[in-house]
Amino acid sequence: MKQYITLSEEVRVAKEQGKPIVALESTIISHGMPYPQNVQTAREVEQIIRDHGAVPATIAIVEGKIKIGLSDEELEMFGKSTAVAKASRRDLAYLIATKKLGATTVAATMICAEAAGIHIFVTGGIGGVHRGAETTMDISADLEELGQTNVAVICAGAKSILDLGLTMEYLETKGVPVIGYQTDVLPAFYTRKSEFPIHFRADDVETIASTLKVKWDLNLKGGAVIANPIPEEFAMDEKIIHDIIETALKEAEERNISGKDVTPFLLGKVKELTEGKSLDANIALVKNNAVVGAKIAVSFNAIHK
Repeated sequence: MKQYITLSEEVRVAKEQGKPIVALESTIISHGMPYPQNVQTAREVEQIIRDHGAVPATIAIVEGKIKIGLSDEELEMFGKSTAVAKASRRDLAYLIATKKLGATTVAATMICAEAAGIHIFVTGGIGGVHRGAETTMDISADLEELGQTNVAVICAGAKSILDLGLTMEYLETKGVPVIGYQTDVLPAFYTRKSEFPIHFRADDVETIASTLKVKWDLNLKGGAVIANPIPEEFAMDEKIIHDIIETALKEAEERNISGKDVTPFLLGKVKELTEGKSLDANIALVKNNAVVGAKIAVSFNAIHK
């Protein structure tokens, strides 16, 4: 495995010195936000993690290697290039073998982070069970990865375009704990709340770090979801988001948009109908997750040594 992994100088030194490291995905840069906000956000998120005592490690596939930690020039390249593949578990081997550029999803970032000995990962939101999955079988690979890979994912829940109830059921079946950071319910990405209770609540990062240590000490394989609601001042109105999604779903049906085309269509509609406010919310919640993730990494590192 190690022949396929290369560490940036910052990450290499951090590992040698036993510093806490936080993994970051690259799909959010290449496929999640427009340029230049994507690159600017990536840089700011990395700096937030440094400011809170940890070392950022943005992960991507570059020249036949899993790159753990990207340079400023590489962040720019992933933000601008249109020739970057979206890399999940199924894609990693092919992209590495053919030396193509790959931006890692939540699932792929978890795999690469664990391979590099990194157990804390910050992202925006996780994928989940899609609406209508009982006929389409459209279930994000993120959930399967959470069931088998020892990485904790700090996120703002899952987008409400998904079936949040079935997503929680799937995670429960896979034995994945969903820990709400200062919340009793699953946040729904753009909004702070949903109708679905989480498994456990933790009001401080030390409780989360201790839970993760015990989980993996007991060899209870798999990750954990740390659900961290979007800051109040950036949260969007639940009814507005609900109405937009219902309108978008109806339009998708009328236009015969189905399968994997539905999600990009719905996200595009949310952005369009919120007049770009959804992008501001997305950026705010990722930064907020970076703060919490860095604190968890520092606490976990202190007891994990």
